[in-house]
Amino acid sequence: MMTLDMIMSTDLITITPGENLAAARALMHDNKIHHLPVVDDDQKLVGLVTLTNVLAATDSFLRDEDNRIRANDIIVHDIMVTDVATVDEHASLRQAALFLEKHRIGCLPVMGSGELKGIITDTDFVAVAINLLEQIEEEEEDEPYDEDLEDEDLEEAI
Repeated sequence: MMTLDMIMSTDLITITPGENLAAARALMHDNKIHHLPVVDDDQKLVGLVTLTNVLAATDSFLRDEDNRIRANDIIVHDIMVTDVATVDEHASLRQAALFLEKHRIGCLPVMGSGELKGIITDTDFVAVAINLLEQIEEEEEDEPYDEDLEDEDLEEAI
């Protein structure tokens, strides 16, 4: 059985609430990620910044006389989500996937003993789906082709 710790990212890139929008954008761009856990000085999870938050903030905050966003003036604390859905490290992959789907969110920080242990994203689940599809395709290739059996299956389906 696959578990959360098998697919979650544990090499976390985080940001603090006092950092600015420019720093958040740079971290996301440089690390090719869409979710930044926001941690306090004690490394406790206090929020989450997503690419959607960054884009919305970029679009909605005032621009200077040259029509440029003043990304250095926008603070992470002002754009982060504070009501962050999390998942316990002992939860099943199925539970986490169903939660992501039901609430239409892109990630879940993984918590254990009150600490941020990792993050699991919708992209992680796409990777699992691809792996499972490849396994199914390999099994189908290994099975001998029986045209009569396929016709029988088709007739039953009709």
